[in-house]
Amino acid sequence: MTTLLAAAAFFVLIHLLVSGTALRDGLVARIGQNAYMGLFSLASVAGLVWLGFGFAQGRGEAWNASYWTLTPATRHIQLATQLLAMLLIVPGLTTPNPTSVRQEGALDRPDVIQGMLRISRHPFLWGVAIWAAGHLLVNGDRASLVLFGSMLVLAVFGTASIDAKRRRALGPAWDAFAASTSNIPFGAIFGGRQSFSLAEIGWWRIALAVAIWAVLALAHPLLFGVSALA
Repeated sequence: MTTLLAAAAFFVLIHLLVSGTALRDGLVARIGQNAYMGLFSLASVAGLVWLGFGFAQGRGEAWNASYWTLTPATRHIQLATQLLAMLLIVPGLTTPNPTSVRQEGALDRPDVIQGMLRISRHPFLWGVAIWAAGHLLVNGDRASLVLFGSMLVLAVFGTASIDAKRRRALGPAWDAFAASTSNIPFGAIFGGRQSFSLAEIGWWRIALAVAIWAVLALAHPLLFGVSALA
């Protein structure tokens, strides 16, 4: 349990206490943007590998008690939430977005707010949050609570962290973009600041998201040792 908790803490904290804070700005000023990005990427990959090993080890230990188990109803809810997650993650990753790494220049485009950005300026992170929440629904053991709980916390609080980082770096241009979009999915649409357009998202992105969801569901036993369908 100690290994898993340490890995989860490391992975979450390097993002929330380094990547999105003034500490990052100081490091970039001292060592340069490229060096910082290289070191942070290495730390992130190392953290993920550590987290994966900690989770695999923790699931077989005596402390890993379960507070709830899978039911037929939660299995179906999980499948639906994973589809929703992919519909945010895949189009979010493939849409130009000034909140993404090294895409700040997208803010210079007059038509930058379209497609997924009408729904949320952080579609990828909200997709990860839904992905994590769905896995928590069907995995009530302590190791899963640490793994998926840390991913959920990081995704939700990461949206605010990125907003603060971009505000410091981009100033008034960011403020105008943020005022026309929303962090919470569909907030700007419900608030009348944006309209919903499936065509702008791109049908190929939607089809790709559904295909990835189907492949992951079918290949879940092979990839993760647990069936997602039965």
